[in-house]
Amino acid sequence: MAKSRVNHRTTNVYGRQARERVLEEEALEMAETTPSFKIFPGVTFPLGASEVDNGINFAIFSQHATAVTLCLSLPQRGELDKLDDGMIKFSLDPQLNKTGDIWHICIEGLHRSNVLYGYCIDGPKNWDEGHRFDCNNVLIDPYAKLVEGRRTFGNPKHKLSKFLGTYDFDSSPFDWGDEYKLPNIPERDLVIYEMNVRAFTADESSCLDQNIRGTYAGLIEKIPHLLELGINAVELLPVFEFDEFEFQRRPNPRDHMINTWGYSTINFFAPMSRYASGGGGAVNASREFKEMVKALHGAGIEVILDVVYNHTNEADDKHPYTTSFRGIDNKVYYMVDLNNKGQLLNFSGCGNTFNCNHPVVMELILDSLRHWVVEYHVDGFRFDLASVLCRGTDGSPLDAPPLIRAIAKDATLARCKIIAEPWDCGGLYLVGSFPNWDRWAEWNGRYRDDLRRYIKGDAGMKGAFATRVSGSADLYFKNKRKPYHSVNFVIAHDGFTLRDLVSYNFKHNEANGEGGNDGSNDNFSWNCGFEGETDNAGIIALRFRQMKNFHLALMISQGIPMMLMGDEYGHTRYGNNNSYGHDTALNSFQWQQLAARKSDQFRFFSEVINYRRKHRVFCHENFLTKSDVTWHEDNWDNPDSKFLAFTLHDKNGGDIYLAFNAHEFFVKVSIPAAPQTRRWFRVVDTNLASPDDFVGEGVPGVGSTYNVAPYSSILLEAK
Repeated sequence: MAKSRVNHRTTNVYGRQARERVLEEEALEMAETTPSFKIFPGVTFPLGASEVDNGINFAIFSQHATAVTLCLSLPQRGELDKLDDGMIKFSLDPQLNKTGDIWHICIEGLHRSNVLYGYCIDGPKNWDEGHRFDCNNVLIDPYAKLVEGRRTFGNPKHKLSKFLGTYDFDSSPFDWGDEYKLPNIPERDLVIYEMNVRAFTADESSCLDQNIRGTYAGLIEKIPHLLELGINAVELLPVFEFDEFEFQRRPNPRDHMINTWGYSTINFFAPMSRYASGGGGAVNASREFKEMVKALHGAGIEVILDVVYNHTNEADDKHPYTTSFRGIDNKVYYMVDLNNKGQLLNFSGCGNTFNCNHPVVMELILDSLRHWVVEYHVDGFRFDLASVLCRGTDGSPLDAPPLIRAIAKDATLARCKIIAEPWDCGGLYLVGSFPNWDRWAEWNGRYRDDLRRYIKGDAGMKGAFATRVSGSADLYFKNKRKPYHSVNFVIAHDGFTLRDLVSYNFKHNEANGEGGNDGSNDNFSWNCGFEGETDNAGIIALRFRQMKNFHLALMISQGIPMMLMGDEYGHTRYGNNNSYGHDTALNSFQWQQLAARKSDQFRFFSEVINYRRKHRVFCHENFLTKSDVTWHEDNWDNPDSKFLAFTLHDKNGGDIYLAFNAHEFFVKVSIPAAPQTRRWFRVVDTNLASPDDFVGEGVPGVGSTYNVAPYSSILLEAK
């Protein structure tokens, strides 16, 4: 056990009288290597570890703690897996080191980097009152800006590695460059590509050096692909620190899984350290993340982060994984049911629910968001299960959630895109009614469902399809909201890929270990006549046609289109619609498949994206009026009618005619007259083979009628 010797004298620190203590820790096994430190009471803000004139200041919030101990591991003191006996500990005196609910201490003589730190915290043991204190756990500081754990993603030798905070006050500020500027793309012009940093380049088919596969640096190498595809924003699946081995910490049906999606946050400030190249650790991860953002911005691509503030990795009371908040002040950080023995409320489906509208938790979230904007220059956020953020501390829905308002009104976040996933696992479905202050956009789940149903030929969906592609005015034409407050998508990371949407009627999640009980059953998919992989040429052609129909519909819709990584070549997960736990080809981008489809599927997808970006009729600032669109339709009320045609009018005469046929037979349609002095050119016919399915300059000779093939769509441009 370490001994301490404390000397006191009076000194003026931080503009006030304080008692200085000189503490020499003399651990028996390392007495000759342990340095002497000067200890000061410290200051309350900023929270976390910060460099001050007297040394390194540590400050942490805990309202209900009765004892707080700062634990330090100095450089070269051993591996994270074996820290328990090698940490230097400083017990904080409530009389000296506590102001209000903030515990604080300042240490002079401490290294400016390469120090690991955490806290042991004790307090009331009454679970019925919501407390979960256990002074045996070394906990991560919620405000740690960097977190160290195992260095290599998925390394089974360090499966049970601990995670601790760290800091870096030695490195020079990151050089963003004299020519650097933010893209600042207007929301209506965005084309979002949802992607996973690791899965994008982890596969050996990426042909990258093994040290940078699956890393921020690896993504940089593949920016040319993103530019060729034509997107101008990436939405990154979670990049906050998470533990990919969380499912393997105890025997359970999912203990073969590796969390590759990352929806299980350990800390809200630290970039995922195992996305650093070559196992470089937290400091390098921070720098390489900035290099990635700088490179993307240099290519004119914005960076939106998928953020998970609705729950953490700490699971439930039955199988808790205590790393931070639970042991620091469970009653503050999580929603608990004090009418049911202090049990954790679970609106996230993951065992706990972050107490987002508690003032302390709200400020933590705001500080985190500001940190990513100021330190890392990110351009926006997509909030996972954002309806949780609309609940009060008791879990009840709020009409005007303080956190949602604060995010909308925050000056630092003013330039950012803010996007809600407007539902949660407690049934709070807020699509079209998410509290927004005319700032928040939403993942439009109604768009996804209605497009899927129409394109596959469900009866009675024509009117809904027309509403969705024209901007979902029924949902968003309120107050000062705009069409771009609808983020339109057919496919996202959870659910079927686009290829699987047209290849499977049912989910096939057996590999997940939950007996097929996980994942959504409501997929509105159609396998085109055969379940799964087939060599039937007719079915393969129909599936390809349907994928093109979906993509065309998405890219001509008013609002912000979002597509999923891999859909540009037809990635398959073989019917698994909940593949979060597979660090394999099931999730990883298959670059050899991209090469094989470069001249047909990829070409079509890329051409359509770039066509959208060149034509303003798809990106209206305001909702469409009668002068903007003509519906060539007098059969709205017939549920058996599955054909829709309309013209989008361009003020300069470059009108666009579109027709979608979800029937299983040809439809011969009369083509309206082109604007004066112009004639129609065929740009898209999804029934044609590549390269005729998209001809950018258009094919002349369109007559007064057009025979639209079954399950196909066309686009004509007036020139």
